Amino acid sequence: MLSGVPADRWPDRWSDRWRSVRRAVLRRRRPLAALLTAVAVAAGLQAAAGPGPGTVAVTVAARDLPAGAALAAGDLRTARFAPGSAPDGVVDDPVGQVLAAPLRAGEPVTDARLVGPALTAGRPGLVAVPVRLPDPGLVGLLDVGDRIDLVATDPQDGGARVVADDVPVLAVPADDEATTSAGLPGRLVVVGAEPTQVPGLAEAVVRSVVTFTWQ
Repeated sequence: MLSGVPADRWPDRWSDRWRSVRRAVLRRRRPLAALLTAVAVAAGLQAAAGPGPGTVAVTVAARDLPAGAALAAGDLRTARFAPGSAPDGVVDDPVGQVLAAPLRAGEPVTDARLVGPALTAGRPGLVAVPVRLPDPGLVGLLDVGDRIDLVATDPQDGGARVVADDVPVLAVPADDEATTSAGLPGRLVVVGAEPTQVPGLAEAVVRSVVTFTWQ
């Protein structure tokens, strides 16, 4: 027997249960239909949306870096940016290049942040000129963005003249080991000069003692 039902009554009992289940399903057919419709719509929308937007690899600073730092592999890491969100001029492999300005952790490394031709980006009419000043202590007082007059003093007669006025400081590179071992005096500064100022500035660096005054 099944639950106390004689064997000859089993078909009737199963028939009664099936009718009960069928009636329960019919009573709930509208909520079930609405649920299935919602599931189908959600699946369709997800399929239509397709995969999410991709990302692009961007080289960024792994930590805060000072101006003049020569970039090493440990100073950098790769971050993922949404397409179109990375700045222009990102440098993929800047190892060995020198920072012209400080870089914050997570900030992309762009050509405008490195010592090189891109330093004059946004400064039309200027060229980047490296100038070795004889006193490294004075150079240590300069910051990127300072505006200075470069003054040449003739060691023979002591006369002084301004060879480039109101030039912006574009970079203050740190001395490297090669410069130190070569015994070169002073320290480099990169300034933005007008093309007409370059010949006189180059001659002064070779023949005179060059220093600066702040604007």
